[in-house]
Amino acid sequence: MNSLTKHRLHFAIKTIAASALLASASGTIHAQTALDTSTASVRPGEPVTLNFANAEIEAVARTMATITGRNVVVDPRVRGQLNLVTERAVPPAAAFQQFLAALRLQGFTVVEAAGLYKVVPEADAKLQGGSVTVAQAGSAGPAGGQIVTQIFKLNYESANNLVPVLRPLISPNNTINANPGTNALVITDYADNLQRLGKIIAAMDVSNASDVEVISLKNAIATDLAPLVARLIDSGSTPGAPGTPGQSDTSFKTTLLAEPHSNSLILRAANPARVAQVRALVHKLDQPPAPGSSAASGNIHVVYLKNADATKLAATLRAAMAAGTGTAQASASSSTAPASTAPTGGLASMGSSGSATSGLGAGASPSTASSNQPSTGGQIQADPSTNSLIITAPEPQYRQLRNVIDKLDGRRAQVLVESLIVEVNTNKLAEFGIQWQGVLGKQGDGTVGVIGTNSGAAGANILGLTTALASGSATAIGTGVASLSGGLNLALAPRINGQYYLGALANFLQNSGDANVLSTPNLMTLDNEEARIVIGNNVPFVTGSYANSTGSSTVNPFTTVERKDVGLMLR
Repeated sequence: MNSLTKHRLHFAIKTIAASALLASASGTIHAQTALDTSTASVRPGEPVTLNFANAEIEAVARTMATITGRNVVVDPRVRGQLNLVTERAVPPAAAFQQFLAALRLQGFTVVEAAGLYKVVPEADAKLQGGSVTVAQAGSAGPAGGQIVTQIFKLNYESANNLVPVLRPLISPNNTINANPGTNALVITDYADNLQRLGKIIAAMDVSNASDVEVISLKNAIATDLAPLVARLIDSGSTPGAPGTPGQSDTSFKTTLLAEPHSNSLILRAANPARVAQVRALVHKLDQPPAPGSSAASGNIHVVYLKNADATKLAATLRAAMAAGTGTAQASASSSTAPASTAPTGGLASMGSSGSATSGLGAGASPSTASSNQPSTGGQIQADPSTNSLIITAPEPQYRQLRNVIDKLDGRRAQVLVESLIVEVNTNKLAEFGIQWQGVLGKQGDGTVGVIGTNSGAAGANILGLTTALASGSATAIGTGVASLSGGLNLALAPRINGQYYLGALANFLQNSGDANVLSTPNLMTLDNEEARIVIGNNVPFVTGSYANSTGSSTVNPFTTVERKDVGLMLR
């Protein structure tokens, strides 16, 4: 080994020993020396190998500024040490993202504003001037570990409904707000987390209303099947129950309506799965009657009415069928219809106590209302006890009748009549006339000249305001106004040279006495139905009296009495 080689080896051993001594004395000095050496040898844009052990955050930030060519500013409140190591050389952009991840673990972050990157505490990042992006739901936003603000515009879902769903997915120090006016979400968080939130929002921001489906029926009656299926759907869609998401919101409710004209069902559901479920249920129920069953062996149907009167509706349907067929049997059936369809209206009476009862909604004749026996004749029978119709007809004819029944069995309008009966004892004192007045104006000695007619001025009226108006005194005018009686006072008062002049007066004064309210009857009935109310008593009246003597001293008096209803009747 030559002398030069020995000299180099001896120098290297001394360097290693000095480095070991410095490392044992202070780890911080070792890290700082390494940072200064690496910073001086790194050029922007070149891949770098990171090897920071217990390095100060401010020193690492300066190194990252050199590596990436960015302007980095460290907040004075940001203090601590970082451990950042890579096994191989990485691009500057990847090195900067690792720096952001290390800061996030320490509770710090980087906010970019106008090309300046500020290292600040995470709690204050939302108050700094970070970048703001606007994106539709589902569009990709910026990536990375820095704090940004992104606005998500929603198309279908309500922004207020998504806030409680997304709030747990956002860092505690960051914010999420909803703007109901534009139906948008404003979220401030890490850029990589915003990308994840964007995918969640896109999956939830979908239309919750499917297309309207029309289900045609072949065997069942739409008006009979619709309430049954709707009841099954509602019972299985309890809010909060498993397998029924969204049923607590009315916008997700399944709607099923019957269309009698085409004998079909109109369905609107929240999702295709619900549509398929209802379709399968309707298909199972829309089956022909089983052989041997009562439905297959006969054509007798029972229809329960909700609003109409069964007896009157049966007569109406028999008359309609008779008019359509024109046969002899139909003519015989229609001959009985007018006796049942004659409108008689409801009747209600009141006793002496004054309680009222109105003819509300009955609309049946007294003979019909008092009978609970089924009416006979024709293909349509009425059962008053259950208010139902018994129809004997083949299936096609029954479908036609059922369509008419559904239209006639509707809720009718009601009429409420409120009245007030008052006995008034009046003591009228009336004045009517026209008074012509003219004020000549003030003379030199302060006198006022007045000319006019003063006929019929028995009561206080505007005539007394003439002098007050001429004087211009506010107190006098107020006193004159207060003395006016009730009624009508009309005056014409022109103004000349700043003075008011009473030109004409028309008055009509009246005083009335006390009033006695006799009754306030109220009456409610159905539209096109007659009803009445009677308040009173049946009072006896003596119509005649005479004495019957048979020639003896005994006299037999005889008195005739006639009873009449005395009271109030409102019809």
